[in-house]
Amino acid sequence: MKKALKIIGITLLILVAVLLAIPFMFQSQIKDMVKRFINENVNANVEFSDVNLSLLSSFPQAHVSVDDLVITNFEPFKDETFATAKSITFEMSVKELFKKADEGPIVINTINLNEALLTLKTNKFGDVNYDIVKEKEGQNENTSTEEASFTIDVKDYAINNSAFTYLDEESNITFYITELNHSGNGTFSGDISQLDTKSEAKVSLSLEDTEYLSNNIIKLDALIDLDLENSKYSFKENKGYINQLPLEFQGYIKMLDDGQEMDISFENPGSDFKDFLAVIPKEYSKNIENVATTGNFKVKGNIKGVNNDTTIPHLDINISSNNASFKYPDLPKRVENIAINASVKNDDGNIDNTYLNIKTLNFKIDQDVFKSSATIKNITKNMLVNADIDGVLNLANITKAYPVSIDKELSGILKAKLNTAFDMQAIETNAYKRIKNNGSVSITDFIFSSEDIVNPIHISKADVTFHPGIVSLDSFDARTGKSDLNATGNINNLLGFLLSDGKLKGNFNVKSNTFAISDFMVADTEVAAKNKTTSEEESLKIPAFLDCTIQVDAKTVLYDNLTLKNVKGVLRIKDEQADLDNMTSNIFDGDIAISGLVNTKNKTPLFNMNLGIKNFDISQSFTGLELLESLAPISKILQGKLNTTINLSGDLDEEFSPKLSSISGNALAELLTTEISSASAPLLSKLDNALNFIDFSKLDLKDLKTKLDFKDGKVNVEPFDIKYKDIKITVDGSHGFDKSMAYNAVLEVPAKYLGSEINRLIGKINDPAVENITIPVTAIIGGTFMTPSVKTDLKTGITNLTKQLIEIEKQKLLNQGSEQLGNIIGDVLGGTKPKTDSTKTQENNPIKDVLGGIMGGNNNNTNNTPKDSTKTTPTKPTIEEGVKDVLGGIFGGKKKKETVKDTVK
Repeated sequence: MKKALKIIGITLLILVAVLLAIPFMFQSQIKDMVKRFINENVNANVEFSDVNLSLLSSFPQAHVSVDDLVITNFEPFKDETFATAKSITFEMSVKELFKKADEGPIVINTINLNEALLTLKTNKFGDVNYDIVKEKEGQNENTSTEEASFTIDVKDYAINNSAFTYLDEESNITFYITELNHSGNGTFSGDISQLDTKSEAKVSLSLEDTEYLSNNIIKLDALIDLDLENSKYSFKENKGYINQLPLEFQGYIKMLDDGQEMDISFENPGSDFKDFLAVIPKEYSKNIENVATTGNFKVKGNIKGVNNDTTIPHLDINISSNNASFKYPDLPKRVENIAINASVKNDDGNIDNTYLNIKTLNFKIDQDVFKSSATIKNITKNMLVNADIDGVLNLANITKAYPVSIDKELSGILKAKLNTAFDMQAIETNAYKRIKNNGSVSITDFIFSSEDIVNPIHISKADVTFHPGIVSLDSFDARTGKSDLNATGNINNLLGFLLSDGKLKGNFNVKSNTFAISDFMVADTEVAAKNKTTSEEESLKIPAFLDCTIQVDAKTVLYDNLTLKNVKGVLRIKDEQADLDNMTSNIFDGDIAISGLVNTKNKTPLFNMNLGIKNFDISQSFTGLELLESLAPISKILQGKLNTTINLSGDLDEEFSPKLSSISGNALAELLTTEISSASAPLLSKLDNALNFIDFSKLDLKDLKTKLDFKDGKVNVEPFDIKYKDIKITVDGSHGFDKSMAYNAVLEVPAKYLGSEINRLIGKINDPAVENITIPVTAIIGGTFMTPSVKTDLKTGITNLTKQLIEIEKQKLLNQGSEQLGNIIGDVLGGTKPKTDSTKTQENNPIKDVLGGIMGGNNNNTNNTPKDSTKTTPTKPTIEEGVKDVLGGIFGGKKKKETVKDTVK
């Protein structure tokens, strides 16, 4: 016995070892077999990471898996992915692994497809990406069924967590199946077989950009008869679900050479109105199990005909309900008197002639009755809509009667009596003549909020009248934030704005008592998202949906920290840009005219403005406007009026204020009446200390004009002149927006302002020409406006002037001495002047008499005795001494010469 057990044990061990070893021994053969099968049957590029064989996991069957399968197309869909799968597993008899090509087909018992993604595509030329199966050589239409058929015994198959996509560019159809889980089992050994399946998935369908299904849950338990000989598949004992609506269906689908023939009918097995709520996606209808309903609801339809490239089956699908109601247990309001009569039809097989006819869609909430009807035709192309609306709706009751999720609570009373007829192409292209609207809509006490606006808009009243081609805004009274609005005008494309991604176009007259610019700006969502982790503020943008012209008349407009009064002008908004045309306003006790633009289309908002300013109060404007303060900060100490024109452009920050470092432009300023308030002006104090002969608080700035240009944060000032009494001052230079200064002031200073020493020299010279002498004094101003520095060349100027005056005095004295000496010498040498002159000389120049006495001369009248002869009695001095005394008297003697030296000093 022990020996037998030992033999059995060894045999089993060898068998297990063999089962483990065989997959490794035949691994390459299996890969070759898979590649051979693919190459023989598929016209595409196929890749997979590995093929594995196991004999133990499914013994006595073989288990084969293909991992990470990727199939990409050839032309005309080159390198596009057709299919992917995480894994495909097969279970089959071991002997099937070793079949040769001429020994018949491989029989597979079980197939599992995991996490697959299949994309079927038809391009605009009609080419398809799924025609990748190779035709067998010699196989044609005449090949017998027996020669081409083979037997597959499938016990189980499953598709797990997979997805399917169909894209038709030619017809603009998109169809998605996601979260697909499908399983089935059956026997395919004969011509008549049976397949039992279970399926669950989410389905989305859109035609011509119109979404008809959106992640609707589809369930199907189907028992299908397979007539493989005639390619006909019949449904038996079938029950499906669309969302939570149960449907039973029967009929068949038969495969044709050029399409499919089908005849399928369906209906909901019950007639409870709760089935209607089940049609609505669960995320919108919520849990309907405890909803109380009354009335009936019926869905019944038939799909019959041929589906191919040119036709679709005839459609006759009807939905009806009468005198129904529902109430959610957690909501206070009931929806009642519900009447629905709608159908989807196609009578001729032409897809373009499919239409939706809503004959009745009525309901009542409290005392508000709402009635509507509509027909929608040409669904797949240029959709045609004709609708009637007549009723009253309290918007606040919507969320009180139905569990719809809305970010902000609705409120307001909507009244409508309207007929509208249009085609979607007219809406999209603004072909107003094809849009037929008649009727009126009014709303009261409505609150509107959106991501496109900063604050909710409280509309107290709005009346709109619809006419063919145009919508009249008869009244619009609203408030938002700090702002109030009263508007009238015309709207060109209201339906385009409401029904598509169109812009709100129109012309409006807007009046306002208070209008805050920031109330109508939208936060840049991209910047906001980035700033969630930073401290930066959100950037504001002009709403992209606006395309309108606004005639503005506002009593008060708030912009940043400014308050503008009596604002009037034209504002044009388009493509996130606002153009201002001759906007006028009163501000800072003066007037301003603005033309230009603000553009927020790019990440950084831009502006370009022309400002005309008259009679601005200088102290108010330069304190309230950072821009003006940066252009001319010295103006903060001025009291008076200003005229200026400013042309500037640059970037705006998050609050729509100019970024000073980015602006460039020029300005021409004119000061009218001004006074200087130097109490808090460090610069004037510095100048007073450096140039103490000027009281800078009394400068005459009236009618001063100057020109500025600015760029890269720097302001350049062209030379301008100002006066203080009889002192002319020329100023030029530049300063930065950082308050740094680099200025030169050249003063033409009269000599009389330069101290007592200079004035004594001027008095001694006693010449009017000398009194008008001026010297240029240059003051170099640097530092900042709060901590200025002032350097002057006043000391050097005074020194040079002193030397100049001393030289003038010397020349004058020398000239005077030379003239008198010449006269004396002429008399001494016996000049020949006439008698009358001689007499004059004697009277006016007693020095000559002295010289005459010294020389012993007498006058021409020898007969007369000279007067006062005693006074002319000589004391016998020498000639040299007499001349010396005279010259000494002329130059002031020794003592006076010393005094002149001191004065010069």
